[in-house]
Amino acid sequence: MCKEPPTRVRVTRAATVPDPVRLARYRHAPEIGTRILFFGGGSGLRGVSRTLIQYTHQSRHIITPFDSGGSSAKLRRAFRMPAVGDLRNRLLALADTSVLGNAEIYRLFAYRFPDEAEDDELRGGLDAIVRGTDARVRQIPEPLRSIVRRHVGFFRDAMPPSFDLRGANIGNLVLAGGYLNQGRKLAPVLYLFSRLVEVRGVVRPVVDRNLHLVAELANGRTVIGQHEMTGTERSPLESPVRRLYLSRSRTRAREYRPKIGEAVDELIRSADLICYPVGSFYTSLIATLLPLGVSDAIASTDVPKVYVPNPSHDPEEIELGLADKVATVQRYLKDGTTRRVDSDQLLQLVLLDSRGAAVPKTTIRSIERLGLQVVDVPLVTAESRPYLDDRLLAEALLSLA
Repeated sequence: MCKEPPTRVRVTRAATVPDPVRLARYRHAPEIGTRILFFGGGSGLRGVSRTLIQYTHQSRHIITPFDSGGSSAKLRRAFRMPAVGDLRNRLLALADTSVLGNAEIYRLFAYRFPDEAEDDELRGGLDAIVRGTDARVRQIPEPLRSIVRRHVGFFRDAMPPSFDLRGANIGNLVLAGGYLNQGRKLAPVLYLFSRLVEVRGVVRPVVDRNLHLVAELANGRTVIGQHEMTGTERSPLESPVRRLYLSRSRTRAREYRPKIGEAVDELIRSADLICYPVGSFYTSLIATLLPLGVSDAIASTDVPKVYVPNPSHDPEEIELGLADKVATVQRYLKDGTTRRVDSDQLLQLVLLDSRGAAVPKTTIRSIERLGLQVVDVPLVTAESRPYLDDRLLAEALLSLA
């Protein structure tokens, strides 16, 4: 007897935001919680991630590995590798703080070598970590201690003689050591540390490639490198971004579109809700949408797709009103598809707080004319202003999933 294949149907439901019943159910069994997937977010999602693990251990986080500033820049130049800083931050934000040794791991992974120290002192500090005599390392219980020492050792053994350790983040060195030891692959070391520190979610780079962001500005200038765009290490951009793309070279702007791997594709296709969250607009959010396969995987799912705009100023959003940002997200998503899709297969909802973020009704109507539904709920509190409240945002997304 031939078994008929299952039938796919699209089911819609009315949602209450926040939904106390749904939230209580998630909180009762977070280990089998809903699979919310985030694209980017950077440090802006740290508090949301810490809140989420109270409700679900199944969230997915697709992170950009294109950071070109700070200690990440030194690692990338020395080893031609992806950036690991944002991956490290999200791993720690999702780690179960009740697990023995996690508080000590957090302190070590956040530690940076001093900027003013001499080279001999810095190399001595690195050797002390590998030997296990460093005070921060001694506080970490086994087997975590040995694993950390071994991974820093992998980095030390591969470190070029001229490598500048000033300001180096220890967590980044640990992940870099694992990357080099695992055949220049991030997935194995991310999996290992996710298990060791009980990360309550999945964290992956959108692609495991050494690539660089390129922005073409409205004034005709071309900018290469994330650190040139964020306004943290350099002056803010003086002109709006007209186009963002990826390049294999950090000195010559030649567009390159990598393809996502099967693991990231499956994470997207099996999500219960897809969120385009707050964070640096171009270098965190749009950057994760650039690789081939992202938009197709998103379009294949029949789940809510939600954009959460920044409620406060982002130096990357020059001359971008809220409706402009929504349209820009739609454009990059549509540009990434390889087949004809409807806009609502890529984005359906915009989650905001019109009172807390002072969004006029005319702007909401402009968003609705783009074919989207605005979910207008309290997200900003007196304590969080001008930012979104982590708990309110997490609970709103959980209610929509």
